[in-house]
Amino acid sequence: MSAPEPARIPQRPAEVDLRVSVGTVHLKNPILAASGTFGYGVEFADLVELNRLGGIVVKGLSLEPMAGAPPPRICETASGMVNAIGLQNIGVRAFVAEKLPLLRRFDTAIVANVFGQTIAEYVEVIRVLEDTEGLAAYELNISCPNVEHGGVEYSTDPLLTAAVVGAARKASKRALWVKLSPTVGTIGLTAKASESEGADAVVVANTYPALCIDTHNRRSRLGSTTGGLSGAAIKPITVRLVYEAAKVITIPILGLGGIESAKDIAEYMLAGASAVEVGTAHFVDPRASEHLVTELEMWCRDEKVFEISSLRGSFKA
Repeated sequence: MSAPEPARIPQRPAEVDLRVSVGTVHLKNPILAASGTFGYGVEFADLVELNRLGGIVVKGLSLEPMAGAPPPRICETASGMVNAIGLQNIGVRAFVAEKLPLLRRFDTAIVANVFGQTIAEYVEVIRVLEDTEGLAAYELNISCPNVEHGGVEYSTDPLLTAAVVGAARKASKRALWVKLSPTVGTIGLTAKASESEGADAVVVANTYPALCIDTHNRRSRLGSTTGGLSGAAIKPITVRLVYEAAKVITIPILGLGGIESAKDIAEYMLAGASAVEVGTAHFVDPRASEHLVTELEMWCRDEKVFEISSLRGSFKA
C-alpha cells in the first residue's frame, strides 16, 4: 500500500500593492474621486467607504459662493453626458468652516480644487486654505474663463498657464496639481508651462466643449447652451493626451476621463499616469470609485501585477 500523499496547504493569494505616489502625496491606491462629481465628499459618507479611496478631490472652490448655471444642467449622450453646472459652490470660507472639519475624520487624501476669474482670486482662495489643516494638495482648475484677458481660458495659452501657476506656486506650501484643458493643439505646451512654474503634477484633462440640441423645440438641452462632455466616449482621446504629455514632462500625471473599469485605469497608467480620477461613473453608481478599488486589485492578481506603480509608462509604442 502506497503512503498517502501529504495534505496540500492552500497558498494565500499574492498580495497586491496598490500604493502610488503623486510627487510628495502618497496614496493608498491610485483611485481618486474627481472634482464636481462627488460633492465635498462628506455627502457620500453614508453610501461609500471613503477610507477605501486613494483620495477625494472636492467640488471647485471660489473666493465667494457661486449659484452656478441655470437648469437644466445635465443631459445624457451616447456613452457619456454633457454638463453645465457652472461651478456652483459654497465658497472657500464656508468650506473651511463646514466641510473640512468633517473630512478630517477620514483616512484618505483630500484635495481642494480651486479656481478664480483672476489670478488674484486664485491666490486668495489658496491663501485662505493655507491657514487650515487636513488637505494633501490643491488642484488648480485653470479651465475656466479668464476675465482679465477677454474670456480666454488660462489653460489654452502657455503664457497664461505659466502666469497663474507661478502665482499659485508662490502662494502655496502644499502640493500643486494643475488641471489642464483638452482643447489645445499640443497639450505638451501647457503641461510643460505648468511644470516650469513649479507644478507638482498635472491632471489630464477637463471636459470637452459640447452642444446638445433638442430637435423638437430647437433649443439647447442645457440652460447655459453649451457644456462639457464627459464619460466613456472621451477616454481614448484623453488617454492619448496623457501619453503625449508624459513624453515631455517629468512630473506626475493624473488621468481623468471615462474611467469605468480596472482596465481603463490600467490604460491610463500604461500611457504614463501615476493615478486617476473617476468622475461621470459616480452619476451611474455613487460607489463606483470604491468598487473600482476592489476590481483593480483583482485585475492585478489576474495579470500578475503585484505593484501597481510598475505599470506607469510601460506602454510599448
